Amino acid sequence: MGTASSKPTAVATTSSNDEKSHGTLNEVTSSLASLHLKSPSSADGSLTLGNIDSWESYVASQPKLELARTILNHSNIRSALASRSATVADVHVFNTEVDFKTGPITNQKSSGRCWLFATTNVLRYNIMKKLNLDDFQLSQSYLFFWDKLNKSNYYLELAIQHADLPLDDRLVYYLSDELISDGGQWDMVVNLLETYGVVPQPIHPESLHSSLSSPINTLLKTKLREHALILRSLSSSLRSSPRPVSEETILRTLRSKKEELMKEIYVVMTATLGVPPKPDEKFVWDYYDKDGKAATWSGTPLQFYKTFGYDKYSPSDSFSLINDPRNAYNKLYTVDKLGNIYVNTQVENLKDAVVKLVKAGQPVFFGCDVGQFSDRDAGIMDTALYEYENAFDIKLGLSKADRLRTNESSMTHAMVISGVYLDPATGKPLRYKVENSWGETAGEKGYFVMTDAWFEQFVYQVVVPKALAPKDLVKVFESGEKTVLPPWDPMGSLA
Repeated sequence: MGTASSKPTAVATTSSNDEKSHGTLNEVTSSLASLHLKSPSSADGSLTLGNIDSWESYVASQPKLELARTILNHSNIRSALASRSATVADVHVFNTEVDFKTGPITNQKSSGRCWLFATTNVLRYNIMKKLNLDDFQLSQSYLFFWDKLNKSNYYLELAIQHADLPLDDRLVYYLSDELISDGGQWDMVVNLLETYGVVPQPIHPESLHSSLSSPINTLLKTKLREHALILRSLSSSLRSSPRPVSEETILRTLRSKKEELMKEIYVVMTATLGVPPKPDEKFVWDYYDKDGKAATWSGTPLQFYKTFGYDKYSPSDSFSLINDPRNAYNKLYTVDKLGNIYVNTQVENLKDAVVKLVKAGQPVFFGCDVGQFSDRDAGIMDTALYEYENAFDIKLGLSKADRLRTNESSMTHAMVISGVYLDPATGKPLRYKVENSWGETAGEKGYFVMTDAWFEQFVYQVVVPKALAPKDLVKVFESGEKTVLPPWDPMGSLA
């Protein structure tokens, strides 16, 4: 198990457990007695001026807190409390890196497409090596289009599937909130690659709304929610018809209506994102290699993916290792309605996988909570980055499991690890080189440094080819014996 059980401990009722229960009760009573709590100032739990007076008295007795008040009321707490020692220690130097550097640094701009950028940044490694390129991007907007269209269709399929549930049912309400997020998971991108392939960026370039997705998302969500209500109403009418209608006929009728509604979504998307090539449609790509030699390639998106997208390790033959200390390790999990599949394991296994992949010359797709203890400008992710505890005389005591349980943290961003700094004495990783998708102005020309301590606390996912994964974890993955988590579980968050 992880640091804490995912289920509450049952209260003992049999006589054989009485002694243990009595001992536990004594421990709790002793612990409460050691707290030395005063009687509350408020009998009904409301905030009183007596509370304020007491707290002000405490601050007045602490010169450090008075100094914090003087400085921090007109300063950004992150810049004011940034640790100089951490900034100095977190150098962008790595003694083990993949053997080929890709470029340019990509920029997802004002969109949530990091998972697509991380994936294409991994794929282009092989493409650039095979085609002798020094500057290349795959079309993230190509995958973005097909993902958004499929999510729209899936949302309406779920509306049909759950048309009998009330609108305020937790599942229905959740699905209507998270219907077409820009984000995604590894299994989702594998499905896109295998179904639609990939194309070079010039074949389907960025549009305004692929780089600035909020306006189009707002419009699509409005229409899709309206469409869901139309389908629910039609379902109710068919089922309440005076003449019995078979379930097969009902489903066929609802799907016919859904396709009619999806035409509106397609019209909006193609007008704002452009019309992408179909996966079996031939395109011609003219390009220069790094020696300035002109070349041409012709084929379909699926052919391009199968020919150049990977070498020894296919994305479809890779899987996710997750570190989720709320749940049992060495078990297979999935999130309902999402379809992601992953093996939950100790964080050390994620670290070992990263080192093994980098040594094998393979960049690593990983998911994390990027907003925690990170500096975008400096490109640093370090749990010691900010001196919050010293400045405010507090302790930040949440564990990784606690953060997941209380909505404090989840997987918010996907990036690529392309290097590590290994301790010369132990061989253990001390820091990691991270390729981000926020442009060259973020971090060290687009690259971030992540400390090992930050990895332990805020990295949740590492994607590893089966051939390079621990055999026991591959066995767990291939067993197919999945524990299903609810759709709103934090492991279902989309990076």
